[in-house]
Amino acid sequence: MKSLNLKLLAVNAMILSTMTLGTPKVMAAEKDLYDFLWLDPDKKVYVLQNKVHKKEHTVYANLGVGLGLSSTFQDTSLVHGNLGYFITEEWALEALYTSYSNKDNEALQNLQKLNGSIPFIRKTKSNYGVIAKWSPFYGKINTFNKIFYFDWSFGLGIGKLNTESNAANVATPTSANIYKNESYSSVIGKTELTLHATKNIHVNLGLIINNYTAPGPVINGQSKDKLRNNMDSILSVGVSF
Repeated sequence: MKSLNLKLLAVNAMILSTMTLGTPKVMAAEKDLYDFLWLDPDKKVYVLQNKVHKKEHTVYANLGVGLGLSSTFQDTSLVHGNLGYFITEEWALEALYTSYSNKDNEALQNLQKLNGSIPFIRKTKSNYGVIAKWSPFYGKINTFNKIFYFDWSFGLGIGKLNTESNAANVATPTSANIYKNESYSSVIGKTELTLHATKNIHVNLGLIINNYTAPGPVINGQSKDKLRNNMDSILSVGVSF
């Protein structure tokens, strides 16, 4: 009886060994392997789903509208466009241009009605520049039983900000309120959330800040330069290919 039991165990072991050797193993590709430093050295994580919207070696273009957020006495609207190229999956070069339209807002109108005074005003006319764009974050959300893919990017670059202001005469009550053209070099900062509608069409929601140094109103023949910023919110639609 003992000999029979040993033979049965041997047969079962052979069957299990054959089944194990015959079972195919499912392995992710080597490029889908990620190492995380906060895990144990022998721990590895495999990505089960490839990135859907690849950006490397793609060209994109966007066109949109927005609002200027920095003027106290102006309602500022804008039209914005940009064109870029992704050198790698995360890094791109982008050229941008913005044209502004300004209108006296209620705050300025009330000020003039109450005491007849005119404040110092700087109106933004246009802005153009070049930035380096970094897009390190991507993901997906499930909304109304539909999956949307998105990217979150940041940009930094240099540009030119064209404005006009009444700095030269606003401090002189007897002078007419005349606006003179100005131009300043700026450092451009940008952040943008991109929602992919289809493979080639996307929607962007972004913020652009121009940081520049410009003088205030001329008082007693003198004016002082100060670091200033101009912030815009932009909603745009774009294509990539």
